[in-house]
Amino acid sequence: MVAWKGVSHEETIHDGSNLLVSLLLLKLWGESKTLAHQLLPAARRSMGADHDITLRLTENLAYALQDDPERTRDDLLEAETILQDVVQRRRRVFGPTHPDTPRVENTLSNVRKKLARA
Repeated sequence: MVAWKGVSHEETIHDGSNLLVSLLLLKLWGESKTLAHQLLPAARRSMGADHDITLRLTENLAYALQDDPERTRDDLLEAETILQDVVQRRRRVFGPTHPDTPRVENTLSNVRKKLARA
């Protein structure tokens, strides 16, 4: 699929996003982070930073960073920074009442609690 449509094609990025979710569900943290870092530049370039798929990829990178049992304080700080940006973008683009906005706000709150305990 990548060779046929290209790495920056929306369907390729969407499929990659689905694969990323599967990796997260399997708790393959390192693979999740690697795939997110590979997909995000193409998603930002082809769809923009405010596109829903790009935002979901960004959120999933933050999930991989914060859920990894071997995470460091720096991982939590990076997840916090990522989620702060995503919350602002979701509020601006989709509004505060869109279901994804409070979900990401809640995740940001959880990361901050983990940071307070770290």
